[in-house]
Amino acid sequence: MSREDAKAIFSELKTQVIILGGIAAFMWCLEIVDLFLLRGALNIYGIIPRTEIGLRGILFAPFLHGDLFHLAANTVPFLTLGWLIMLRETRDFFTVSGVTMLVSGLGVWLTAPSNSVHIGASGLIFGYLGFLLLRGFFERSFVSIALSLIVGFFYGGAIWGVLPSHPAISWQGHLFGFIGGAIAARLLSKPKRSYNA
Repeated sequence: MSREDAKAIFSELKTQVIILGGIAAFMWCLEIVDLFLLRGALNIYGIIPRTEIGLRGILFAPFLHGDLFHLAANTVPFLTLGWLIMLRETRDFFTVSGVTMLVSGLGVWLTAPSNSVHIGASGLIFGYLGFLLLRGFFERSFVSIALSLIVGFFYGGAIWGVLPSHPAISWQGHLFGFIGGAIAARLLSKPKRSYNA
């Protein structure tokens, strides 16, 4: 590896740390301000199903959390899975995040109980999981399949979160987040070319 290659890799890693670390730090600062200064007032900016004003939650909900335990539970998988998405191209992270937020948010808005407010980054996390698990299926390359298997080994048990469970958990966000990640995997897949003689 040349010195220029090493510098390029270091620069890319630095960019990834800034992006992921910056988003995570923003979530933590926002939650601390919301809890201790605003007494949870920002949570109303989550997704409120089938209300016009509730559509704003599609943009805001992933950054809002019920408490510090909720945020802590989402931080590690957000950083881990987010970075794995960035491994091939950093810009993939933004595409996957955008598609997932839209699909997950609209899915929650359309199907969740009308008397609820949905917040948290878990829809994004399930989108990242769906993307990483299914990219290997769509691309059929050794590297993407290997990464899908590794992610499946460590995070595969989380897939049960897409099914209805505890009333306080937005399984709709998990389900549609996963679907959003699958759509992003299909959109961003780079399948091997086949040549005919």
